[in-house]
Amino acid sequence: MSTVEPNLLLAHCTVLDARVVDGVNPIPDAAVWVRGDRIAAVGPYAEVAKEARDAGAVREVDLDGAYLTPGLANMHTHFSLSLPGAGGDDVKTMGPHDLAYYMADGARRTLHCGVTTVRCVAEKDHADFALRRAIAAGRAQGPRIHTAGRALVCTGGHGHESSDTLECDGPVGFRHGVRSQIKAGADLIKVMISGGIAGEHERINTPQLFTDELAAVLETAHAWGRKVTAHAGPAEVIGAAVELGLDCVEHGYQLTPQVVARMAEQGTALVPTLLVTRCKEFFDELGVPEWMQCRSLGAGPRHLESFAMAVDAGVEVLLGSDMPPFWHFEGTNATVRELEYMAERIGPARALHAGTRGPVRWLGVEEDRGTVEVGKLADLIAMDEDPLAATSAFRGVRWVMKGGRIARDDRTETA
Repeated sequence: MSTVEPNLLLAHCTVLDARVVDGVNPIPDAAVWVRGDRIAAVGPYAEVAKEARDAGAVREVDLDGAYLTPGLANMHTHFSLSLPGAGGDDVKTMGPHDLAYYMADGARRTLHCGVTTVRCVAEKDHADFALRRAIAAGRAQGPRIHTAGRALVCTGGHGHESSDTLECDGPVGFRHGVRSQIKAGADLIKVMISGGIAGEHERINTPQLFTDELAAVLETAHAWGRKVTAHAGPAEVIGAAVELGLDCVEHGYQLTPQVVARMAEQGTALVPTLLVTRCKEFFDELGVPEWMQCRSLGAGPRHLESFAMAVDAGVEVLLGSDMPPFWHFEGTNATVRELEYMAERIGPARALHAGTRGPVRWLGVEEDRGTVEVGKLADLIAMDEDPLAATSAFRGVRWVMKGGRIARDDRTETA
């Protein structure tokens, strides 16, 4: 892993800052001065270069006219994912040491894809907290991790078969569940409020929490300053959760105009995970059984309709792949493919926002990340095509920096 340069000048690039709401103003032939782990200056090359050189010794990295954006943020990740089937069984049978190496390898691959921030929404055995500590200490390479720890489920609820969930029942049980994850170090809380694609003995529209149970989750988490996101499929269940103060919906397979209107009014975000209902190639690779493939792929058309409704209603939509962020899929990685699917509806400028500034704002770290601005952490990626012209430009990410450290540079074979 490369060390932080005391002074680094990133030269000859076009800077895109992802401030979509305020309008994107690209800076051609720009330079970014990185001092330590943060951005010291951004602007026309001649001006920034003079400022950096006047301040002392500086190492210049010529990006050869690349487009420079903030690193991507993937809001629905599982580094220990184990779906039904042979591939998932291999992960389920890993011991703690094997699992740690497996997750660390996934984190490294994720960072090299240009994803500098992730939100983990259910990981096995609290291994995510160890991984987060290792990355922060420099013992492992990976993105900045925000994690929910183990997701909360009712007894026999969605995902109960795995050690990445915690079974709870009743308001008291769910309050304890929230507190136990916060005690372990959770940045947010994930709760399963309906059935889903991967549960053999349930349906997508199966309600799984009573009102008093979900209210207990939300009240407890919010009292401790944690947001709550919910795995949820059907409109009726989601609508009730939004009224109780839910902060984010994962999937949203079966939304309605009425529910998305309330989500927009209440500020409830949506992470649509469009890949999960159009990824037969991935399922085949893992040996996912036929019953799950049929349920997943069959939900695809309605899933897209729901996403379109949410966008049209003004709901904040955020990038999240559900598939491992780094997984090679349809000619690119899962993170970029998800963003491309989103861009088909929202366009490339809004997709840039959904993959950068939007997520970090939800996470409450917008002062440090999400745009290329003075004072922000130097979490940056570079590519040769313009992502404002086509989101497919992210397929060509060739250079990655996290906190002033160059994690990938294809020209020097450090990828």
